[in-house]
Amino acid sequence: MAELSPILKQATPVLAERGEGVYLYGEDGRRYLDFTAGIGVTSTGHCHPRVVEAVREQAGKLIHGQYTTVMHRPLLTLSERLSEVLPEGLDSLFYVNSGSEAVEAALRLTRHATGRPNVVVFHGSFHGRTIGAATMTTSATKFRAGFAPLMGGVVVSPFPTAFRYGWSEEEATRFALRELDYTLQTLTSPAETAAFFVEPVLGEGGYVPANSAFMRGLRERADRHGILLVVDEVQTGFGRTGRFWGHDHFDVGSDVLITAKGLASGFPLSAIAASRDLMAKAWPGSQGGTYGGNAVACAAALATLDVVQSEGLVENAATQGARLREGLAKVAADVSAIGDVRGLGLMLGNEFVDKDGNPDPAAAARVQQAASAAGLLLLTCGAAGNVVRMIPPLVVNADQIDEGLGLWREAVNAGMS
Repeated sequence: MAELSPILKQATPVLAERGEGVYLYGEDGRRYLDFTAGIGVTSTGHCHPRVVEAVREQAGKLIHGQYTTVMHRPLLTLSERLSEVLPEGLDSLFYVNSGSEAVEAALRLTRHATGRPNVVVFHGSFHGRTIGAATMTTSATKFRAGFAPLMGGVVVSPFPTAFRYGWSEEEATRFALRELDYTLQTLTSPAETAAFFVEPVLGEGGYVPANSAFMRGLRERADRHGILLVVDEVQTGFGRTGRFWGHDHFDVGSDVLITAKGLASGFPLSAIAASRDLMAKAWPGSQGGTYGGNAVACAAALATLDVVQSEGLVENAATQGARLREGLAKVAADVSAIGDVRGLGLMLGNEFVDKDGNPDPAAAARVQQAASAAGLLLLTCGAAGNVVRMIPPLVVNADQIDEGLGLWREAVNAGMS
């Protein structure tokens, strides 16, 4: 009898039977408050009626129209609609299925467009598991271990992770930018550097936000040296951080934007966006794929965009995110094991440390499991796995935030007792 790979470990014991809004229901009938959102994917909540209806309607007309063979209306309409929310100047799109594929597409585009071989990524980044994306990932060794030799041409520079360094954000930012300059002097010449790839908030790396000074520093150096700035918005995009795009917080433009996760409410769809001039520099035949821009996934993305805009979900993420962060800070104030609470919007992390301030993954795991037992589904992240993250659907309301905070306090008390 075939079964799933034994390497696929579940973070919770739940066997989900159905989902509705911010809740999942197990086959045993128990209801769980889902603050994982499928790792930030179900942005409109589970089975939003408008998304479900759009998918049903599209599936009855055309499930798949391979977009280098035939064109279909959902893909064209989605591209038109995304122009309403994409940063100015990013008016050309290429669609694939996953975040990793989109990162690989952006990597290929930047090398083609500049004729340069190298890229700079930042320590703690997660960009995916395929060969190029895994090489660019430094959030934990588990994503790249045993996969050597990895791709060449990737250089790692520090991210301003203030808590880990034990510095102020200002000190960490000065250090990161100074080290980036040193990287360009010692490891990759600007003349050989195609792009900087950066997450506005480190995802798997521990939910660490960038800041305006750091992002402005990247933009200034990119402009000075003819380097492209690629913003990986796979997890931070589509309202997750309380702005439509995570880098909107920092008032810095990008040359290439990568989006996935919340784009289609759970259907596999991702994309890169760039200017027409830049996208045209991709070599012929370098962009394609069997499933990219699937008609049903595009219909789901159109409905998702409708819901995000009409229900004010970006604003809701900002409002409820502030409420959640305030509540998490109150819990942390009474628990010395929670060394830091951080994030943007509805993308928040709680970092667990021992009495000496070192990462405490065991404590994080105990609390995460206690939360599951209490009915609150959460995930961990960070290099040591000592950060418990909260990423509820963007439809979450104040009562559900308060419910989650109550269960969180219960779980922390149980896990730390």
